[in-house]
Amino acid sequence: MKKPHVCVCDPGVLVLAFLMNFACAGTPKPNQSSSAGEQALTFNRPVPATANSLVAQYSLNLRDGDSAVVEFGPTISYGRRTSLQSAPPGGGTVTFLVAGMRPSALYHMRARIRLADGSNRFDSDHVFRTGSIPAPLLPQFNVTQPAGPQPFQGIELVNLYYLGGTQLRALAIDARGNVIWYYDFGPAGAQDSPHPIKLLPNGHILLNVFGGNDVQGFREIDLAGNLIRSLSPQLLNQELSDAGFSLVTQGMHHDFALLPNGHTIALVYEERTFTGLPGYPGDLTVTGDALVDLDPDWKPVWTWSTFDHLDVNRHPMSFPDWTHSNAILYSPSDGNLILSSRHQYWVMKIDYRDGAGSGDILWRFGPGGDFTLTNGGPSDWNYAQHYPDLISSDSAGIFPLAMFDNGNNRPVDPAGDPCGGASTPACYSRPVIFQLNEYDRTASILWQNPLPLFSYCCGSIDLLPDGNLEYDIAISSTSPQSARIQEVTYTAPPQVLWQVDIPNQLAYRAVRIPSLYPGVQW
Repeated sequence: MKKPHVCVCDPGVLVLAFLMNFACAGTPKPNQSSSAGEQALTFNRPVPATANSLVAQYSLNLRDGDSAVVEFGPTISYGRRTSLQSAPPGGGTVTFLVAGMRPSALYHMRARIRLADGSNRFDSDHVFRTGSIPAPLLPQFNVTQPAGPQPFQGIELVNLYYLGGTQLRALAIDARGNVIWYYDFGPAGAQDSPHPIKLLPNGHILLNVFGGNDVQGFREIDLAGNLIRSLSPQLLNQELSDAGFSLVTQGMHHDFALLPNGHTIALVYEERTFTGLPGYPGDLTVTGDALVDLDPDWKPVWTWSTFDHLDVNRHPMSFPDWTHSNAILYSPSDGNLILSSRHQYWVMKIDYRDGAGSGDILWRFGPGGDFTLTNGGPSDWNYAQHYPDLISSDSAGIFPLAMFDNGNNRPVDPAGDPCGGASTPACYSRPVIFQLNEYDRTASILWQNPLPLFSYCCGSIDLLPDGNLEYDIAISSTSPQSARIQEVTYTAPPQVLWQVDIPNQLAYRAVRIPSLYPGVQW
């Protein structure tokens, strides 16, 4: 029998050595199984915390060619896991940020190591107690789940907007409404809001910080909230100037698009002054939108501006805040971009072709645009919409396009009188799915759910992998104002499967994601 070597384990780094078939004291040997009974007998070594009270830092040493995940949960059955991480060249320490845990709770976790030969080995069980979230910081999430079909798995990534107070505004919750991840802007960013939050392929999170007095712009963070890199409007303008572009932006806002090639399309706004516009004597400063294509290093390589492609004299809503775009997405079928302009009532496809396009507007969808609606009238178009969403693998030719139709100024009679007037019906919002035909420029309504309330701004809609729909009613017209997220069946009428109400909050977006780790389903 070979005498085992001596190794040292501490709370921060667990050294796993598989040479000579040995393991640290209290750790199962590599050839042992890891049943629940055996795990219950192991020494529970604590895992250190991070600055985020819900995130643990779990480290271990791996040999060259090995990889590992961390399994975690409230019992030694675990149930959740992180993404796979590989050993650095030559072997060495790998650190996992373990996130997705409820406040003030004890969790068990262990590493599952996949050796270079394909076999698996297990670390011993470790424990981590999450911290609490101070009550003044914690928004209220009230979940209703009727009996019947269960909602799809995953978690909810919620973007709240600052409405006063000091609540957290970048959060993830589970199906029961428990907060399982958050990002705290801190005192300096007390009025900041995420517009929006998106999980990156590298496991980090990208936020566009907007609305307060803190440093605005892009902020890439890890799960513990550590800043990886940032891009302010001032730095972006310097980069644009250095690259020879004339665009000067006042800031990034509302959205960004993550492209398959690692580029990011930033939605920005700019101001131009006009003299003698019809109905506006003298000088008038008009706010429009622009797009900046950033390479993986966040260097600008392509720009586009609404001022170069739209008529500044068309302004159906809130001029001189002229276009007020709120979403940008990538069309994978043709490499183009789709832009939602709330104040034009239009969703537009832009000739981008992966950076080689002309920038021409290929079509404008909405009232007064390029399509004919085959099964509706003027009131059935989209008005002041948010979050157009491509819900199929096709994004060109004939394809569905979902959106949250806020319904501001929706016409309610043949004269075109808008809703919400002294003598006209109240406005209403709806999640809706249109079928677009780019060939003959026709469209039809595939599905809609007119709501008995009005959300004057914001909102989102997604088709979930199980075929259900989820949408965010960002700020309802009820009193007191609140946000509501619903998962419903894709039927007419829809059946509510899951609902969360967020009192006294505006939820800019709420999106179901599989987990906090790319490629991992919880």
